[in-house]
Amino acid sequence: MTEKKVHLLLVEDERALRAATAERLAEHGYLVVEAQSGEEALERLSDFAFDVIISDLRLPGIDGTQVIEAALASYPDIVGVVVTGYGTVKDAVAAIKRGASDFITKPFQFDHLLHILSIALEQRRLSSENAYLRSQLEERYRFEGIVGRSRSMRRLFQVLETVAATTSTILITGETGTGKELVARAIHHNSPRRSQRLVALNCGAIPETLLEAELFGHVRGAFTGAVATRAGRLEQANRGTLFFDEIGTMSASLQAKLLRALQEREFERIGDAQPIRVDVRVIAATNSDLEQMVQDGTFRKDLYYRLNVIPIHLPPLRDRRDDIPLLVKSFLHKLGEEHQPRRSDVVFSQEAMRRLMAFDWPGNIRQLENIVERALALTPGRHQIEVNDLPSEIQVSGDAPPAIDVSLPDDGLDLQQYVQGVERELIRQSLERTGGNKRQAAQLLNIKRTTLVEKVKRLALDPALPASLAAPAQD
Repeated sequence: MTEKKVHLLLVEDERALRAATAERLAEHGYLVVEAQSGEEALERLSDFAFDVIISDLRLPGIDGTQVIEAALASYPDIVGVVVTGYGTVKDAVAAIKRGASDFITKPFQFDHLLHILSIALEQRRLSSENAYLRSQLEERYRFEGIVGRSRSMRRLFQVLETVAATTSTILITGETGTGKELVARAIHHNSPRRSQRLVALNCGAIPETLLEAELFGHVRGAFTGAVATRAGRLEQANRGTLFFDEIGTMSASLQAKLLRALQEREFERIGDAQPIRVDVRVIAATNSDLEQMVQDGTFRKDLYYRLNVIPIHLPPLRDRRDDIPLLVKSFLHKLGEEHQPRRSDVVFSQEAMRRLMAFDWPGNIRQLENIVERALALTPGRHQIEVNDLPSEIQVSGDAPPAIDVSLPDDGLDLQQYVQGVERELIRQSLERTGGNKRQAAQLLNIKRTTLVEKVKRLALDPALPASLAAPAQD
């Protein structure tokens, strides 16, 4: 074995065989995680970038072939070994054709398994074949450039396909860097207005004194510097789509004028009394909590309801970590083609991918793309990007649990009660954040779904648990 530890996922429904194999693999230096079903294996794969997966082909429910396919789709560099106990190799050969590295038949000699793993890992290390070209991004995981395969993104794609065909006003919310403008452009280019213009207006990037003129336009001499008549963004977007980015930064007076223009479908240029009628679809986006701003009196309630006809929320990257490998592949291909010489054959090592998946990404997708571009720029002539090529804050992202700011009272405390209280609060927050979805909540807490279910049942007996969570959460 090499000095670098190899993370291995062992998928086997026979408990005795699984335990014995895992124990012997661990003795030879492998870091083994066990899964007793295909479903559990997929959960493990969504949370972690393994180096090797060994899977029995005959599993209850999702079979081993599907598990191997899912592993290779997310991690083209993973070593997949299939196990069959039926003497024939037909199914195993089919798995090989789908990308598995090798197969072994039951009963097998453990030394033979070690030999297969050693050869496959060496081949992976020496291989310079283009990982991206071996596993093209599947179109069903994309929507006009938006990449994702997580449950939340699949739901988003369904919504986008539905609303794109309408002319309804849409409000897109989400943190900075989650791709709000990309979603707006995807909606427009899949709508009946695709042959017309999509006009964007970043309300936060234009000074307040100029924003009104940018929106409505002006006539010559309307104000100092207005040397010619100019059409505003609203007029430019006639029969097309107008995208308001960061609309929460718009002043109260301009909010009132925009509301009137949207209600009446007409407006006047600054310095002109002649009304101009327009037919515009509006898509607005913000990283602010407009509902809270309405309560605070900083955003007009009537404009909020006018914009919030169809709400679309984009999840932060930390809530869709299983999309990170797919996003990285997409960025490597796009950015690699732009580098001279072209470097679209570059891949991230599994250890580097693990660090990316463990990071919280406060800047979301935009930050991830910047990191990929930085890694490409700093590794000229290299085929593989390693952990040391990443920024320091990402290098340590998977090394240790986050520090907790805790102070011990002078008179001490009941440790067991305190720990139970912390556990109760974290579980409550995870269920609230995921809308009661136990699988997603378990992913946030890095525990098994079954473990979370047991804890929820136990905590539900505690009268201190909020009533909203005392009832069984729906999946």
